[in-house]
Amino acid sequence: MTTKTTDQKSVFTLMVALLAACVAFQLNASMLSPVLVTIANELKTNDAAVGLSQTAFFTAAALFSLFLPRLSDIKGRKKVLTGMLLIMTLGTILAAIAPNIEVLYAARIIQGVSGPVVPLCLLMLSHEVKDAKQYGMLMGIVTAVNGGIAGIDAIAGGVLATNFGFRSVFWVITIVAAISTYLVYRFAPESKPSSGTKMDWVGVLLLVLTIAGLLLALNEAGQLKNANWLCVAGLTVFSVICFILFWIAEKRNRQPLVTTTHLKRRSTWALLLTTTLTMTGIFAVVNGLVMSVAQNRDIGFGFDADWASLIFLTPYALIGWLVGPFSGRLAPTLGYNRVLKLGLIGCIVGILIIMFYGLHSLPILAIGVIVLGIFYAGMANIILNGLGVVLSPTDNPGFLPGMNAGAFNLGAGLSFALLPAMQIMSGNSLDGYFNGMLLGLVITVLALLCSFLIPRPTNAEV
Repeated sequence: MTTKTTDQKSVFTLMVALLAACVAFQLNASMLSPVLVTIANELKTNDAAVGLSQTAFFTAAALFSLFLPRLSDIKGRKKVLTGMLLIMTLGTILAAIAPNIEVLYAARIIQGVSGPVVPLCLLMLSHEVKDAKQYGMLMGIVTAVNGGIAGIDAIAGGVLATNFGFRSVFWVITIVAAISTYLVYRFAPESKPSSGTKMDWVGVLLLVLTIAGLLLALNEAGQLKNANWLCVAGLTVFSVICFILFWIAEKRNRQPLVTTTHLKRRSTWALLLTTTLTMTGIFAVVNGLVMSVAQNRDIGFGFDADWASLIFLTPYALIGWLVGPFSGRLAPTLGYNRVLKLGLIGCIVGILIIMFYGLHSLPILAIGVIVLGIFYAGMANIILNGLGVVLSPTDNPGFLPGMNAGAFNLGAGLSFALLPAMQIMSGNSLDGYFNGMLLGLVITVLALLCSFLIPRPTNAEV
């Protein structure tokens, strides 16, 4: 009885530490969305320049996600996660005292070290919790934070920036980050399943250059008429060459970052493709097109940014937070793949509701966003993160969660490059929004079809 109580206590303290880490990372990602205009005013720059600071953060987060989970397998997950959180805290302090936009760029890149917090937390959780049902539920709780702190983060960011300036937002994040660093250092147990293995830094460099080239190409392409298409083509070719070199290097290395055998498995490429397609099809529907039509004063609903966030993003994040633990709990019994397919089918229904009815009716638009909150934020997002852990090979457990985190970021970049581009090409009309969402719908259907190729994680199911 005492052992069981001790186990429950250790799992509880671990969950407190892991949730604090996820919240600290998520605040960096979402709390600043309503603060960008304030930053531009106070640093005497423009919205486009401040928007680049967000791009810098998410790009850095994607790149660090590719290799830090693997490094944690070798050097220790607690040690690497504590180090990530400490560096993020220092980056946040730098952002709070930034005298100009250039220093803010540097600060946001430093904060991007925290990119793989969620996959690392899931790896630490799976190492400590062996009961499949309990792990599924706790996985849902941890991953649900990734969709936003129930929308409160964005509202709090707006209130702080309005009353105390943008620096106050970074100081609040600093406090949360410092607390999370202490909690992980104090309560998280250490695990290093690949201790003694040599880190493949050549493979890291080539993979990072591959994904960096793709992300930069996507960011440039997203500017449409102002894009330098020669630069886009050059970066794409650069990425392809780097990936070929990466493949050759991994085949020759005795202790590679990723073995080519693992890359050829369906459990790898089918999951990464499904994650990328899911994010590409859905992410910019809510965060881009819905928010745009909500604020469009000519053909949309004419809301201010804060009201649009409150009406759409807050319920979307909140419902995802509530549904996430139930999805995680269902996954081991109903099957990870079945819950994922159910989530993707629900996403398709949600996009259809928004396309055909929501663009003409505010209440139905809100309902469509809530449907996406249930089935994307509360189901598909949770299960895709979970599959990255349960399908990862036992001899290299950090590789697939890290690659999957990169796929999430790549999909988000693709989504904002493709869907708004389709909308803009169709002109400032409801047909433009319809066409942008139609493209998202087609890509989400492809994600559903691709999900049938993901093998079943029998070891994680009851």
